[in-house]
Amino acid sequence: MISVDDATKRIVAAFAPTQAQTVAIGEAAGRVLEQDVHARMTQPPAPVSSMDGYAVRASDVPGTLRVIGSSPAGHPFNGRVGAGETVRIFTGGIVPDGADGIVIQEDTSADGDAVAMKVTAKPGKHIRAAGMDFREGDRLAAAGRRLSARDLSLIAAGDVAQLSVRRRPRVAIAATGDELSPPGKPRGPGGIVASSGYGLSAMVAGWGGEPVDLGILPDRIEAIERIAERAGDADLVVTLGGASVGDHDLIQKALGPKGFALDFWKIAMRPGKPLIFGRLGATPLLGLPGNPVSTLICAILFLQPAIAALLGTSTAVPHMTARLACGLGANDTRQDYVRAKLSTRDGEPWVEAFTVQDSSMLSALATADALIVRAPHAPAAAAGERVAVIPL
Repeated sequence: MISVDDATKRIVAAFAPTQAQTVAIGEAAGRVLEQDVHARMTQPPAPVSSMDGYAVRASDVPGTLRVIGSSPAGHPFNGRVGAGETVRIFTGGIVPDGADGIVIQEDTSADGDAVAMKVTAKPGKHIRAAGMDFREGDRLAAAGRRLSARDLSLIAAGDVAQLSVRRRPRVAIAATGDELSPPGKPRGPGGIVASSGYGLSAMVAGWGGEPVDLGILPDRIEAIERIAERAGDADLVVTLGGASVGDHDLIQKALGPKGFALDFWKIAMRPGKPLIFGRLGATPLLGLPGNPVSTLICAILFLQPAIAALLGTSTAVPHMTARLACGLGANDTRQDYVRAKLSTRDGEPWVEAFTVQDSSMLSALATADALIVRAPHAPAAAAGERVAVIPL
């Protein structure tokens, strides 16, 4: 058996970033930039008012000024403000030439074209300077960034309509097992509802990949062999089940003649020991264990970094530290991932392990906030000690 760290390094090393593709900005949410994005314009492109009021020469107020025009947003005043003059202006309106301050309308009193300015005006007051947000050529987002809603608004403001992003990695997913059937379908004696594939597909999509469902394959050599044909142009093949010891664990047996080359098998971890990694021809293959909790935890630890490597982003699985709410016993030879609940006390995170940790219990994983990471041979840990945690 190899360690979790060694397995992660070997998996990540098998992938290179996908090629770039150009998409419209409206289709770029959640995509990963392949190259930097730079502003195509200055924002704001000219000084604009941040308030409704009057554009003035600061040296003219307080006093009564004559209104010579208006400057609403999108309809700038084309003249110049001279001595004793003012322009009615609205939020977002361009400040006319000659004016250097804004008096807000609450501090004025209008009588026809004459407006009494009741306060002083400081130069630049209530004016957003040209380029206050960014200037033409400024970098708005860096290559490798996964685009959020805020990023898209900023990029759009920079007059950028199309973006170069990484192609979504295609992840072909095949479940194996005579006992499996989809939710809502008839089951035979001893049958099991296939469940983890749905969570796995959601994870792939959430991490920026494109899940491709190859369905449920029976435990027959000829059925599993077809993975090699059906995987098509996948960047990664993921199988569920059929990865451990026994006559019915057929992944290696069925795919070996189809060009599968094993890199490693078995990891010193709990849950998820029977994990396969290798290549099916030129395509990496990750064989996840069949127990649902093992499947999903292994996906967090190994599939998530693989997709990140394909997208050219950080492959590190997020970790944090928390204090133990209850003590834990000494660990054995395998790295343990303990399902647990997070809470906050006095501004500090605390974590409490669930009493039962069986790898078939999806209910515990679904309600967990975190996985407590217990290194091989870790000594007993008392309540209050800090431990490493993977937040869910």
